[in-house]
Amino acid sequence: DDKASCRTLAKELVRSRKQKNRIHTSKAQLNSIVMELQRQAALLKVAGSLQKSTQVMRSVNQLMRVPQLQMTLMEMTREMMKAGVIEEMTEDMFDAIDDDDLEEEADEEVQKVLAEITDGAMGMAVPVSKPADMAPEPNAVEEVSEDEMDLDDMRARLSALRS
Repeated sequence: DDKASCRTLAKELVRSRKQKNRIHTSKAQLNSIVMELQRQAALLKVAGSLQKSTQVMRSVNQLMRVPQLQMTLMEMTREMMKAGVIEEMTEDMFDAIDDDDLEEEADEEVQKVLAEITDGAMGMAVPVSKPADMAPEPNAVEEVSEDEMDLDDMRARLSALRS
């Protein structure tokens, strides 16, 4: 009887082990199925996102009207170039005006300083004569007389300031 009982118990033990192995196999298969379902769910999310992205891009394209945008940008570029050219020309004009004014002001200041230092003696000095081959031009004579008049004017102002 013990032998029969042992045999029955041994058969049950073998069946239990087989059942245990089947359960482990089933568990592994279920885990595999779960992972596959998760992968498919992720793919569905990505597909939904791509679909929404496509809809957004369609809406943006409808709102933008690319040819009109290109024309506007080209016109804006032309206007900016015109403005740049005008600005450069204006700057050149101001630079030229400033240079002339600056030179005149500097010459006036030099004359004032020389007159002040030499007590007007520098203004009375006779200018150095030009060589014989360089005859003075008529305009130059007029400029000299105008300069002398300006110099006399400055001397009068200086003496008025001193007194």
